[in-house]
Amino acid sequence: MKHLIAVLLLFGCLSTYAQTGIDGDWKGTRETPNGTMEINYTFKVEGTTLTGIWKTQFGERKIENGKVDGKKFSYTVSFNEMTINNTGELVSDDEIVTKNERGEMKLARVKKEN
Repeated sequence: MKHLIAVLLLFGCLSTYAQTGIDGDWKGTRETPNGTMEINYTFKVEGTTLTGIWKTQFGERKIENGKVDGKKFSYTVSFNEMTINNTGELVSDDEIVTKNERGEMKLARVKKEN
C-alpha cells in the first residue's frame, strides 16, 4: 500500500511539473520600423488557464483569454484598442516560440540570479 501511495504521489508531481514548464519569466525581441523592441513575459499556469503579464518599454498589459493544452498555449494581448491573438509552444525547458499576425518570436527563459 505504501508503494502504491508513493507511486501515485510521484505521478502527480510529474504531471504537475509537465504542465507548468511554461510558468516563469521569458524574454524575446522583435524587429520594428523603429528598431529592436524587447518584450518580456511572465506566465503563470493553473490547470489549463494561462495568466500573466506582457511588458515592453511602452508599459505592461495583462495576458487575457489564456489557455494551455500540454506544451501548446494561446492568449490575447490588448493595447491601443487593438487585440492581438497569440499562440505559443514550449520547445524546450528554456525556449518558447510564439506566433501572431506580426510573425514568429523566440522567447528565452530568464534565469533567476542566486
